[in-house]
Amino acid sequence: MNDVEQAAFRRAAGQFASGIVVVTTPTSHAMTVSAFTSVSLDPPLVLFSLARTARSLPAFAQASHWAVHILGAAQEELCGRFARSGVDKFAGLELRSGHGDAPLLEGCAARMQCRTAFCHEGGDHLIFVGEVLAFDRAEAQPLVFHGGRMRRLERLAA
Repeated sequence: MNDVEQAAFRRAAGQFASGIVVVTTPTSHAMTVSAFTSVSLDPPLVLFSLARTARSLPAFAQASHWAVHILGAAQEELCGRFARSGVDKFAGLELRSGHGDAPLLEGCAARMQCRTAFCHEGGDHLIFVGEVLAFDRAEAQPLVFHGGRMRRLERLAA
């Protein structure tokens, strides 16, 4: 696919609204991810994908555990913080330690603590599938990614 087709494909795929998550590893690597989904209820499995060009790819590839934080509508700053590279993403944050010592962020719409089940090749990405070992959730509106921008949901009139 040439560059023009790739850009057009990116815009077409961007029409699918997705939640925004931050994935953390026990080695204090973390990043904002929009390619995330649940896979199975029995056993509980989720997946996220990571570009092969991501500087933190080796840390994720070696991690036996990781945590997924589904961001709430009020967490735009957190989304931006973990999307940047070259900064201490955890500076000043209140953290707890989850399964496998993966850092847990506070105030999220939901969190899932996972053990790596397997990793698949996916073109220019690697697809990480994890078994959910523990989770929690709050009553919060999600932060959404659509058309290349962060957005909030609006409830339609009944």
